[in-house]
Formats: sequence, C-alpha cells, structure tokens
Amino acid sequence: MTEPTAPRLAEVVRNTNETQIRVALNLDGTGAARFSTGIGFFDHMLDQIARHGLIDLDIEAKGDLHIDGHHTVEDVGITLGQAMAKAVGDKKGLRRYGHAYVPLDEALSRVVIDFSGRPGLHMRVDFKSGMIGALDTQLVYEFFQGFSNHAGVTLHIDNLHGDNAHHQCETIFKAFARALRMALEIDPRAAGVIPSTKGSL
Repeated sequence: MTEPTAPRLAEVVRNTNETQIRVALNLDGTGAARFSTGIGFFDHMLDQIARHGLIDLDIEAKGDLHIDGHHTVEDVGITLGQAMAKAVGDKKGLRRYGHAYVPLDEALSRVVIDFSGRPGLHMRVDFKSGMIGALDTQLVYEFFQGFSNHAGVTLHIDNLHGDNAHHQCETIFKAFARALRMALEIDPRAAGVIPSTKGSL
C-alpha cells in the first residue's frame, strides 16, 4: 500500500448541555485504542473499530448517563463522523468503497460503505435482546446514524444471522471496521485522483 502524502489525523471536540466528547484518530494507525464513555459494552464495540480497522482511536465522553445512554452514544457517533471526515480530507487516492462479512459463532453480519459525500444509513438488525450490558440495542442505530450523517458516507448494515445479541452487535462492529479499513486505503493505481467521475466527493 502506498502511504498517503500527509498524515491522516484529526481531533474533534463536541460540547453540548448533554455531552462533552473528544475524539482523536489516526486513519493510518495500528489499532491503538483508549476509550472512556461510561458504557462498558460500548467501549468494547469502539475497540473493535480500532483493532479491526487499524485506526488509532482515542475517545473520551462524559454524558448524562443518569438519564440514559442515548445522548452519549449518539454524540460519540456524530463526533467520530466529524473526525473521520476531517481526516479523510479531499479523498484523493481513496479506494472509497469497502465491504466485509464477519461471523461470530452463530451470528453473521455484512457491512458495505461508500465515502460518497452523501449521508445514508440502511440498517436491518433484529436484536434478540433490548440490552447488552448497559448498552440499549436501539442506540446502535443512533450511533451509526450520527456517524454516517457527519462522515458523509452511505452505510448498509445487515445482520444476516444471530441468536445472541452480543454476537450480533460484535459482528456488526467488526464488519464495520473491516469495511472502513478497505474503503480508507490509498489505492496506488489511483494516486492523487478523486474516485468519482464527477471529480469531487
């Protein structure tokens, strides 16, 4: 893989009355990770993004968890999306598209991503439980919605099989990470070229 000409790094801070979020990332990292969101299982899922996407990821989040996890999880997705868009830049040389299938025991998920500049989330997951640890499974959608809107990506997520909600969720995040890794690679055959016939993304 040809290395990009400049480091693809970003740091974004988002402060609201509900949450205080900081995300720092390196798209060309080794999977180094540090998380503190107050929701243990969510930290575990973010770790999948770093490790399997080979993205160095540092996320600190303080939110109104005394209410529930909604604002924290959604705002981490938003801030991660903003940081991703900042780090990707003009997308010259980017492979742009990525896809992955990931199994975990009985569960199997597929994720397809396009750094199109057009936000869109299409997610089909029938979680077998409403909670995984302290994470409300409804918030997985909110995380990816926030991410896709602010990263400017089209994202298709399908859980094809699964009887255990932990396994379902983990395959989704691992497949997302692997799809990201593919899409974010610099294509040596298209160095300096924006991957679109329009000439911009």
